[in-house]
Amino acid sequence: MSSSRSTLDQEWDVLGGHGDDPHRDRAHRTEQPPAFWRAPFSAHYYREIGYVLSGLPVAIAGFTVAITLFCLGLGTFVTVLGLPVLAGLTTAGRGFGRLERARARGMLALDVPGPKPVRRVRPGSWGAITARLADGAGWKAALHQVVMLPWAIFSFTMTLVFLVLGWAMAFYPVYHWVFPTYTDWRGYRVFDYTDSHHVQHVYYIEGAWQIAGFSLVGVMLVFVTAQLVRGLTNVNRAAAQGLLGR
Repeated sequence: MSSSRSTLDQEWDVLGGHGDDPHRDRAHRTEQPPAFWRAPFSAHYYREIGYVLSGLPVAIAGFTVAITLFCLGLGTFVTVLGLPVLAGLTTAGRGFGRLERARARGMLALDVPGPKPVRRVRPGSWGAITARLADGAGWKAALHQVVMLPWAIFSFTMTLVFLVLGWAMAFYPVYHWVFPTYTDWRGYRVFDYTDSHHVQHVYYIEGAWQIAGFSLVGVMLVFVTAQLVRGLTNVNRAAAQGLLGR
């Protein structure tokens, strides 16, 4: 009976995240990405888009807090006030890191185990401050907020441009009639310029084959955008694993 009980306990430990669970201490995907042909129509893809688009305001907030506390801490480092400010920087870094791991888990299907708690060697307030100053995980999380802002801006811009452009071109046959009906354009005007000889050059997407080709390019962009977003978010996955995990 005791042997059976021991076996059940071991199985429960593995299922419950204890014991020899291989995913407990390392980052792992909770969902595999869809195939190329199915990616633009999958919930996984639109969660990635949501991650990128919502990531810019989060990155701006994290960057602002990290830079402000770092500069304030360095500026007052010669006084006693600088150390608590820098300790607050690592604390804020851990907070933003926790938020980023939650976003990665929910939107990127990546579970990144958080770092170990801060270890305090000395009691009291000064012990808490020195423990935060020696917190390597907190410093890495603060660094994540700084270095990822340019990437967040780039990812946001690329995703939004390709996403809107692809679907707008793909659905062009649906709304082509709007141009000749409500504007003086015969169709979507690609360019309109006058050369040095005062000759005007105008090109419209108006013929049946032109409309079909324009729409086909848009459909191709839709599929390419899904792979682009996956590549962009893979950088975020790597950064979360390297700077926010254990």
